[in-house]
Amino acid sequence: MPTVADHLIEQLDTQGVRRIYGIPGDSLNGLTDALRENGRMEWVHHRHEEAAAFAAAAEAEITGELTVCVGSCGPGNLHLINGLYDANRSRVPVLAIAAQIPTEEIGSNYFQETNPVEVFRGCSVYAEQVSDPKQMPRMLRIAMREAIEKRGVAVLVISGDVALAEMERTPTQRIIKTNPRVLPNEQELEQAAEILEGSRKVTILAGAGVAGAHDEVIALADKLAAPIVHAMRGKEHIEYDNPFDVGMTGLLGFASGAKAIDECDVLLMLGTDFPYQQFYPQHATIIQVDIRGEQIGRRTRVDVPLVGTVKDTAAALNALLPVQTHRKHLENALEHYRKTRTKLDELATGSKPGAAIHPQYLARLIDQAADDDTIFTADVGSPVIWAARYLSMTGKRRVLGSFNHGSMANALCHALGAQAIDPNRQVIAFAGDGGLSMMLGELLTATQNKLPVKIVVFNNSSLNFVELEMKAAGFVTYATDLHNPDFGAVATAAGLKGYRVDDSSQLESTVKEFLAHDGPAVLDVVTDRQEMSMPPNIKLEQAKGFALYAIRTVLSGRGDELLDLAKTNWRQMF
Repeated sequence: MPTVADHLIEQLDTQGVRRIYGIPGDSLNGLTDALRENGRMEWVHHRHEEAAAFAAAAEAEITGELTVCVGSCGPGNLHLINGLYDANRSRVPVLAIAAQIPTEEIGSNYFQETNPVEVFRGCSVYAEQVSDPKQMPRMLRIAMREAIEKRGVAVLVISGDVALAEMERTPTQRIIKTNPRVLPNEQELEQAAEILEGSRKVTILAGAGVAGAHDEVIALADKLAAPIVHAMRGKEHIEYDNPFDVGMTGLLGFASGAKAIDECDVLLMLGTDFPYQQFYPQHATIIQVDIRGEQIGRRTRVDVPLVGTVKDTAAALNALLPVQTHRKHLENALEHYRKTRTKLDELATGSKPGAAIHPQYLARLIDQAADDDTIFTADVGSPVIWAARYLSMTGKRRVLGSFNHGSMANALCHALGAQAIDPNRQVIAFAGDGGLSMMLGELLTATQNKLPVKIVVFNNSSLNFVELEMKAAGFVTYATDLHNPDFGAVATAAGLKGYRVDDSSQLESTVKEFLAHDGPAVLDVVTDRQEMSMPPNIKLEQAKGFALYAIRTVLSGRGDELLDLAKTNWRQMF
């Protein structure tokens, strides 16, 4: 007679799950043995469960399909939690199987005992425990449906003895993902159209919700003569083939993106949960479109809320609107963007011999040499800034990161999941030296599972973005130094191909060799620690903070740091 674990694996097989990410443990024996017997799904063995959760999240984001990660009881599944928080906040469908201690020991403070249902409640859309074999078929279907329809994490907690318990064979059924069309009512659309028609300065802010709506949003922008600003998660979906693109706003963005929003009379927010209140306009009328009504108005005052899918709502608005003939706002925004883009490109140049490499130059070379359909991942901190500013989208490229949760060490872990889907597709991770060293063991996951990921290390021997935050707040940088190894040599020792570059003249040729390598590889590049990734507009408080930082740094006897800072960033001032 089949076991509960057998049924679980059969249902996942029926669903089309092809990989399970995790680390084995005795409380997972039933599941791993059922997986072995099944033979159609791959066990992707990680060195840390957190990485397994990030990898599952990456696969879910790339494919849009349910993915699975597992953790053994107690510490094993607790390690999943950071990656699951990221998956849930990124709204991707992940099923996590969290093993539990033996049923008879629950509540006795047994070895490795935790309360996983409560632990995972905050990072999931569903978290329940299977206590009886008869529960399994229905609870598994519910968990899968919750993850798929709510686009989040579902957690099933199962004790090892329950997983090994026999149960009657039950038919499995594929959970079909729905794709509804949702439209605001006619009165709401007409109200929004009236406001949009009456404005000569409309700006669109596009987020991840514009996925699949590229053409409709472009057509609407043309009708409105509206520049399009994108949030980081909207970059891959709207930046390409877009004559109305004026870049990003926010801490990662461009001056042109911030200016286009600041100067608008009407801001049309499309599928975005952009979190930074200080970058929203103070006096504009705001229209927000989101499939989730509860998201509307969370970040800024909203005058017209529209609940609907972006693709269908944009098309409906377009049908109601005449062509805006006054296009001065758009023309000014595009001209400002051209100047901003030119300046950013001028910063992406080689350094003088013997000088540390500009990270902008590294990012630009990778962008130029990468394939047309590369999947990029980027660590939180300065690597994601260079990815935001220097990676160009094609409609086939993807960019993944911990953009909502903001976790360190995501780039390599996300890359492993993205690469597991298709070993022939190029996957490049933009890793910080702090992020990579935090999950250094996952280099072994790449070699063991023969995943040919390419890891680019922006090695500035510091927690660089933390330093920038300290400087902006007026603090002398402290406790941010990183004493790094040669990551290329470490990679070689771990079975990857390792490269290290500390001179700009060697970089272009090494990048090409690195990307052409047939297998996993690490490119360790010594980048300039003092390169400042300035936000698009400096607030008075930040200017005061930098001045205070300068005074405190001199008084602390570290004036040479100020000289290095000025020398590196002088080129950004003109």
